[in-house]
Amino acid sequence: MSRRAQFLEVLGIPTEWVPRTPVAAPAEARSDVVAQPAAIPVAEPPAAVMAAPVAAAVAHPEAPPAVPAAAPAPEHAAQAEREAAIAAMDWPALEAAVAGCTACGLCQTRTNTVFGVGARQAEWMLVGEAPGENEDLQGEPFVGQAGKLLDNMLGALGLARGRNVFIANVLKCRPPGNRNPEAEEVAQCEPFLRRQIALVRPRVIVVLGRFAAQSLLRTTTPIGKLRGTVHAYEGIPVVVTYHPAYLLRTLTDKARAWEDLCLAREVHDRAGAGA
Repeated sequence: MSRRAQFLEVLGIPTEWVPRTPVAAPAEARSDVVAQPAAIPVAEPPAAVMAAPVAAAVAHPEAPPAVPAAAPAPEHAAQAEREAAIAAMDWPALEAAVAGCTACGLCQTRTNTVFGVGARQAEWMLVGEAPGENEDLQGEPFVGQAGKLLDNMLGALGLARGRNVFIANVLKCRPPGNRNPEAEEVAQCEPFLRRQIALVRPRVIVVLGRFAAQSLLRTTTPIGKLRGTVHAYEGIPVVVTYHPAYLLRTLTDKARAWEDLCLAREVHDRAGAGA
């Protein structure tokens, strides 16, 4: 049995549900085909905007003296100082900082912080949105039925959370009622994720779900348009796919999730070949 067939079987997809034989069509019109190693599309960064030169001001005898630029607001300075401190932390200091964080209101409703789990020098890193109820109780990301599905997906690629992949979330505390994270919560928690990525230094990041993808990539583009393209975060290739909880509700997109993981594997292998 092929690896794809094994994967679809673990996900509960009927064995007769297989991709149809590709029909000759323009490449740009076929969004369901995984890019081949020689033609992995890469999202281009926005072109830098060149500022037009400003003519030098002519001094006027009656012109008022120049007003100095306003100093940064105290709260902005404090946030910048906090982010700089987090960016210099090692693993033990970072984990302790997350456990004791009170930077936003989520600290008042959480049971446990959810730091992340897995190999801290893994070549693969997975990033989700935020802990849910089970994650809040156990202090580990992606547990329960969604976690089991994710483990099966990883197993189809020869990966396991305790061995060769690191799994984290954008937020380290559960939003009440599993609501979407708020902008201020993301702003306070993102420095932790940025430091985790810098410490792990993965070859590829797989982002799970719309919110995590839009947060990490600083975009409002729908997940359907983010899929199938290799993005980048701090020079690290990023592949976007669906959240496991969504896949539990939408069986028809499981095959697309497999395509995303195959794309991520191609990116990983190519990064390894160039190392």
